[in-house]
Formats: sequence, C-alpha cells, structure tokens
Amino acid sequence: MEKRIDPITPADDDAKALARHLMRLKHGALAWTDPQTGTPGISRIALGLGPDQGLMTFVSSLAAHTPALMATPDCALMLGDPGEKGDPLTHPRLMLRARASFVLPDAPDRPALSAHWLAHHPKAKLYIDFADFAFVRFTVTEALLNAGFARAFRLLPADLG
Repeated sequence: MEKRIDPITPADDDAKALARHLMRLKHGALAWTDPQTGTPGISRIALGLGPDQGLMTFVSSLAAHTPALMATPDCALMLGDPGEKGDPLTHPRLMLRARASFVLPDAPDRPALSAHWLAHHPKAKLYIDFADFAFVRFTVTEALLNAGFARAFRLLPADLG
C-alpha cells in the first residue's frame, strides 16, 4: 500500500500573515460541548484581540456556550468570511483549537480589558457593565489554515502572535 502524502504543510510567512489577518475579524463561530448531553454546539460570537494580542470574547451567562465553556473549556473557533462571489469553500478560513478561560469580575485587568474591548466594539457600551457578562480569553493550542484550493497549512500557536 502506498503511503499517503499529507496535503497539509507547515505554514510559510504568507500563511502566517493570512492567519493573523483572519484573527482580526470581529466575529467567528465557536464550537463547544454541551455539558448536559455531551453533544456539540456552535455559536456565532463577537471576537477581538486583547491587549496581549490573544483572542478574546465577551459573553453573557444567558448564552448556551457560556456554561458549556465553564464546564468544558476545550473548544474550537472558525474564522473567515465567504466572499461575495464564487464558492465559499475557496475563501480563506482559519480553524483554531483552543482552551477558554474566564476573566473574573474582580480581576485587576478587567477595567483595561473593558476599555480595550469598547475601543474595538463600541456598541458593547450598552451592556459592558451588565453583571451576567464576562470576558473569555482563548489560548490557542493548534491551528489549521485553509487558504483556498490546495493551500492548507498547520500553524503553531507561536505562528499566530
């Protein structure tokens, strides 16, 4: 039997730059595990880069993904937008495996995170101080960039910084 050639290659400089570009999108899809059923769920969430350039979000405890992430912090994110024309599968997208960590309401860096978030998501001013909302940081463990037809790259967390 012939050995199959892995079509996914290590990231070059262009792939790393494209991945970092996709991480600057303001939204993404978050995959999580339901703590009651053990089945997967997916949500569209607001995203941003924190002051440390790591991915973060701001979520309500009323959303299904919040208790899910609290119970099982391992998750995945899909970043990318289909273009206006053509097959959506030909447009770049970045899949990130990550671990979520919640920022406590009394964390010393919470005011700085709030100010940073509002600078990039001004409409959040309406709910930034609601008690049921929390910041979540994502620590990326691995990434896969599909940059278009026959252009797939593995990335390390260090490639994204």
